[in-house]
Parts: sequence; C-alpha cells; structure tokens
Amino acid sequence: MQNRIDTQAAKRVSQVIKQFIFIVPFCAFLTLSACGGSSDSDIEEVISEEVIVEEQSDPDNDSNEVTDADFEATDWTDATHSKSADPDFDEVFDDNQVKRLDFVVTEDRWQSMLDDMTGLYGTFGQRSGNTLLDTDEDPIFVPAEVFYNGTQWYRVGIRFKGNSSLQISWQAGILKLSFKLDFDEFEDDYPQIDNQRFYGFKKFSLKNNYDDASLMREKVAADIFRNAGMAISNTAFYSLYVDHGNGPEYFGLYTLVEEIDDTVIDTQFNDNDGNLYKPEDDGATFAEGSFSQESFEKKTNEDDEDWSDIHALFDALHDDTRTSDPATWRANLEAVFDVDVFLTYLAINGIIQNWDTYGRMPHNYYLYNDPNTGLLTWIPWDNNEALQTGKQGGALALDFSGLNTDSWPLIGKIYADEVYQARYNELLLEVISSAFETNSIQATYDQYSALIEPEATSEVIGYSFLTSDNDFYQGVEALDQHAEQRAEAVSVYLNSQ
Repeated sequence: MQNRIDTQAAKRVSQVIKQFIFIVPFCAFLTLSACGGSSDSDIEEVISEEVIVEEQSDPDNDSNEVTDADFEATDWTDATHSKSADPDFDEVFDDNQVKRLDFVVTEDRWQSMLDDMTGLYGTFGQRSGNTLLDTDEDPIFVPAEVFYNGTQWYRVGIRFKGNSSLQISWQAGILKLSFKLDFDEFEDDYPQIDNQRFYGFKKFSLKNNYDDASLMREKVAADIFRNAGMAISNTAFYSLYVDHGNGPEYFGLYTLVEEIDDTVIDTQFNDNDGNLYKPEDDGATFAEGSFSQESFEKKTNEDDEDWSDIHALFDALHDDTRTSDPATWRANLEAVFDVDVFLTYLAINGIIQNWDTYGRMPHNYYLYNDPNTGLLTWIPWDNNEALQTGKQGGALALDFSGLNTDSWPLIGKIYADEVYQARYNELLLEVISSAFETNSIQATYDQYSALIEPEATSEVIGYSFLTSDNDFYQGVEALDQHAEQRAEAVSVYLNSQ
C-alpha cells in the first residue's frame, strides 16, 4: 500500500483555474495495460490535450448561470461520442485489461459535491451513533471532464452513488466512493454535448468494490449470472484518477457497471419498450398486501400510470389455487412471470451466497416486462456482497430453511411447490457443473487477480478498503476456498433430496 499520492503522477496534469475561461494543457493518459510489475512510466504515453476549465462563481451566490458554455467539442466523433453509434462492448468492457478513466472537475464543483455529502451524511470521517441515516436524496450531479485513451468527453454529469455503502465509506473517512456517470446530464446547459455518449453508452455506475478485499466480487458475480444465461450488466475493471485542482489523484481500482435502464434492455431483449421497474422497500418483498407504486419505481414508461403487470403478479402469487389446484396456480403464475428465469436466479444466488438482495433485503433487482414474452423477468443488480457467507444473518440456505414465507413469498411459495422445487434442484446441479464449476471459477479468480494485482496493491490510504497488500491476497484466497465450500454444500443438499 502506498501511504501518499504519487507526487510525480500528480504533476502530470496541470490545471490553472482563474476568474474567467482559460484553455490549459491537460495530460491525459493512455490505457493502463495488464502487465504486472510495469511502472506508470513504462505503460503511459503522455498526450497533450486541451481542457476548458472555469472558476465557479461565488458559492454564496445562488445564481445557476452557466458561464463555461463557450467551448468547442474538438474530440467529438460519431464512433466515440454520438448517440447514433452502437454500444461498443469490446472497447468498454474488456475482460483482459484494466483500463483507465480520468475525471477533471473544478475545485469549486468538487467542493460542492463534498458539501452536499456533508449535508446528507455528516462530517467526513465521523460517525455518530450505531445506526445509518435514512435519506431518499441522491447526491448532486456536477459537470466534469472525462478522459479515456487521450480523448475528452465534455461536461459529463458525475455524482457519488450508493446507499449504506456510500454512507459507511464517507463516515469512515474513505474517499474511494462509487460514482454515477451520465454523459448528457447537462445537455440543456451545454448544447455541444446534446445526446453525448461514451462509445454508445449514455451512463454507467462506477463501483468502488466496497468492503471487498479481493476487489473482484462485483465482476465475477456478474460473469456467473451471464454464463448461466441471465440478462445482467456487463462489467470491467478500471483504475480511476480524479483531478479536482491538485493534479490527478489515484482513487483506486473500480468496477465499471453497465446500467440496466440504458443498454441492458436495449441489447439483451428483443424489445425495449416494456415496463422496467427497480423495486425497493416494503412492496419489493411481494408480501401480501404490501404493494405500493412507490415501491416499484418505473425506469421506463414513467408517464404511464399503469402498474397492472405488477398487480397481476401479486394476484397470481397469492392466489388460493396454490394449495387447492397447484397446476392451475403454476399456469397462472407463468402467464405473468418468467418463473424459470427466477429459479435460475435462485440457484445462482444460493450458490454464490449473495445475501444483499431479495430474501434478506428488499432491493438490488430489476423487473422487466418483456414485450416479446409478456412476462415480468428478473434481472440481478448490485452484486458486490456475493461470494461470501454474508452479513446481517448471512446468505440464505440452499433449502431456504428459516425463511419466512409470508415475508418473502416469491421464494417461499415457489420453492414449496414440488414441480418448481424439482426444477430448482436441476438448476443447482447445472450451475455448479458449469457457470460455477470449481476448477473453472478458480481459474477465473487466478486470471482476474493477476490482472488487477498492480492496481490493487497500489491503492493508497484513505482511498482504499485495504489496510495492506496482504488483505488483497487473503481476499483472493478466501474466494478460492469459498468455491470449494459451495461445491460441497450443493452436493450435500442434492444428496438429501
């Protein structure tokens, strides 16, 4: 672990902020390769770029006047910036490289982000009491310049993101926070960036690998879901540098995550016109009588005041025919809900012990009403807590022993049906023999750990959840052991059936 920011790297980007608009040289950097042991000077080519930066007006002035709109987007090309370009998955989500992103944000805008966080969660590095603060507010967006491979994206909306992980990191004094990026968030203020995209993508989540010593769980979990045939976000490893007035500072190794409501439904379903929901809170449990519109936030078709598809799922799930006429109950449920996708999800989730989601927590999944099938389809989200025993009661047992069916009826009622339970058992065997086969998944851990080791062991105090390099190596070893333990757990469970 480095104990301070590399001062040489900090000098590579110079930023001069005055009262008016200036054009200043910015040193952007080419992609970091995966060559372990190479120094920055071995793998970086410094390219002179022009960045327009501007001193924010007096922070006490409430004016929202935009004073830095006079610029030319000289790096703009159709392939890199235009909405007309198809998403370039090979460029953005490369499993064989750790790529690099740079954010350049004015000092005042950065301070406004920090001030907003203080208003939401209190003083940085301080925690009062043993409970987390409850807020429905998202942190604020500010415009920033984003650089990748020597190319600039202009006035990109960036903000901090997360729920409990964001608050805990902030109060622990760790500035390695997750970000949300929206490339045309400020297009109304800056017409030059109308429909700006990043190789065909409008927005991303940049996840900080919270409380994950291996720094791999978010990515590996997504790989497992995808390899088992589920719709899921693409992911990739990126190192992040942020210049907020003092030159580029290394914020650590992040996982870039494709947004469900951006390109996932556009590219992984045949029709993207269906309702996409991000369930949260009480209604997201599907407990009888718990429905509320607020619990099923629409991410598409927001102006359509119609939740009839969700109502239909509630009705089918809780119908009395479940016990009186199971075949009719299954037919009615399967007419509105893709049960086989959900059973696949349960099998994977049970094996990888992803506890921070349905069954323990009423969040971290999406439902998409696929127009091609007319069925609500389960899409996993936010998998950084997977691949471990779990917290707050731990991950669910493979036989769901101890589960309160009234509280989590999608699991309890479906697993209680003998036909669905038999299918679940088949899927467990399928997943443990393929997508989570022990030797295969351990080879993935070997590949990714070798890839990210230089960036992981270069994280700096205050921008890392690691306390030493050894934390990383132990985190990788724990994943290897977990894979073996899960294979044994599945074997024991299936032998008991």
